[in-house]
Amino acid sequence: MQNTNTKAGFVTLIGRPNVGKSTLMNQLIGQKIAITSNKPQTTRNRIQTVYTDERGQIVFLDTPGIHKAKNKLGEYMVKVAESTLNEVDAVLWLVEPTTFIGAGERHIAEQLKRVKTPVILIINKIDTVKREEVLTFIDAYRKIHDFDEIVPVSALKGENKDTLLEVIYKYMPYGPMFYDEDTITDQPERQIVAELIREKGLKCLDEEIPHGIAVAIDSMKYRKSGKLVDIDATIICERDSHKGIIIGKGGAMLKKIGSAARYEIERLLECQVNLKLWVKVKKDWRDSDFLMKNFGYDKKEI
Repeated sequence: MQNTNTKAGFVTLIGRPNVGKSTLMNQLIGQKIAITSNKPQTTRNRIQTVYTDERGQIVFLDTPGIHKAKNKLGEYMVKVAESTLNEVDAVLWLVEPTTFIGAGERHIAEQLKRVKTPVILIINKIDTVKREEVLTFIDAYRKIHDFDEIVPVSALKGENKDTLLEVIYKYMPYGPMFYDEDTITDQPERQIVAELIREKGLKCLDEEIPHGIAVAIDSMKYRKSGKLVDIDATIICERDSHKGIIIGKGGAMLKKIGSAARYEIERLLECQVNLKLWVKVKKDWRDSDFLMKNFGYDKKEI
């Protein structure tokens, strides 16, 4: 029989792109699940990660950043983020440590006014500012929304992590756990592998290209021994000129992306990986419903 002294609930992590949502998620879970990069539009789908301890279980939904959409992929990402807000037990809003609250943050505050879910404000990156400044940031944010809780943290250094977990548990309902205690994500392996390859592409390439790349896993087969997995994957970009840059001189860039990705994938799967990467051009895939669905971004799943 399940112990009813445990709590279990869902929280969603929102915030503008690049504020550190994926870094915080990885820090809390203690393992790399969400891909991190300092480029916008890194997280495209909702990623569920699961934190379990003796108090119970918190299921985190890491959503794409809420922003004003520019194309179909953008619209899809915003819809995913906004639809999540009412389905969870608490909303975690991650922000930068600043007293200047720009249009992007005000846009999010407007969205939150329509939400009945408790909202916990997390001021991230406190390792980059003076302690006494933190109070002024708290005051500035208090003026735009009536938060249930405000917690300053450093996602990168793990500062205040325990306090944050304690605060989140306050809002979790009592009840049985949703997942086995060793579950850390509901993402299919192939999807995490595709995201890890995309992350390395984002890190290695120039500013203009990454927005326009997607990764499709063509095949992923474990050898009989179970100690080696063969993965064929295609990086999809929007222009012929991009294809040349991704491949690089004599294939050097593609090799760099491949070896960085292989290292991460081997850590994830705990076995050797034989990774082959290809590059294809699909013009304007971000504005095609069919191609978006093909790369795992399906409107029907929102």
